[in-house]
Amino acid sequence: MTQYRSVLITGASSGIGEALSHTLSAPGVTLHLSGRDAARLETVAAACRARGATVHPQVIDVRDQAAMEAWIAQAAPLDAAPLDLVVANAGIASGEGRTGGEKLERTRDIFGTNVDGMLNTVLPAMTVMAAQPAGPDGLRGRIAVIASVAAFMAIPDSAAYSASKAAADAWTVASARGARARGIQLTSVCPGYIRTALTARNEFPMPGLMDADRAAGVILRGIAAGRIRLVFPWWMGLLTRMLGLLPPGLTGKLMPNRTGESA
Repeated sequence: MTQYRSVLITGASSGIGEALSHTLSAPGVTLHLSGRDAARLETVAAACRARGATVHPQVIDVRDQAAMEAWIAQAAPLDAAPLDLVVANAGIASGEGRTGGEKLERTRDIFGTNVDGMLNTVLPAMTVMAAQPAGPDGLRGRIAVIASVAAFMAIPDSAAYSASKAAADAWTVASARGARARGIQLTSVCPGYIRTALTARNEFPMPGLMDADRAAGVILRGIAAGRIRLVFPWWMGLLTRMLGLLPPGLTGKLMPNRTGESA
């Protein structure tokens, strides 16, 4: 696995972000971790320090553009090490369960976190990385955006979640070529169902459900391999793409009252 000296992860207080933080922790590694729950974030930070990492936790809302720009700008110089890897992981969903449907007032919150929050992470990170010296592989840094296989179809009762993940995936993939010309690798990560607090609310069978620790390993290997889009499990990506090609009315009949999220 590629060794990173300085890593920044949003949404690090639980789920995929927590698992990535644990997996990357080692002596000589500096982690810049953010979340909105101070107690949970400090618990993750303590576990990472126990593994030998230097950890700088930051309670921050990814929707705050100015705060995110300031935090990311100071993260790299903090330990005089280039910012090797940034993971835009913070995300939220409707979470209304099988019968609730998606509350309209929740829509702006979901887009604000999953799209604006992603851009508030990635764009400042690209600015920082573009000014860093290139490594032996020609890269100045790597950035991963955690999207979802939900990006490939319009999920009934999860409109904002699937649409926001589609936007995150499409923007990342479309921007990857230009970013690579600047020495920055962009990877859109589209997982299926991962065992997290987000999916714990789902009241239906989740095929291919994967533990977050295992998902973290898959993600890090995909980033190291230079993948522009990483979809796993592959058959879940194929299935959601096929469902996304069906007439919307038919999709709704095939997935009645199945509100829920992946990742």
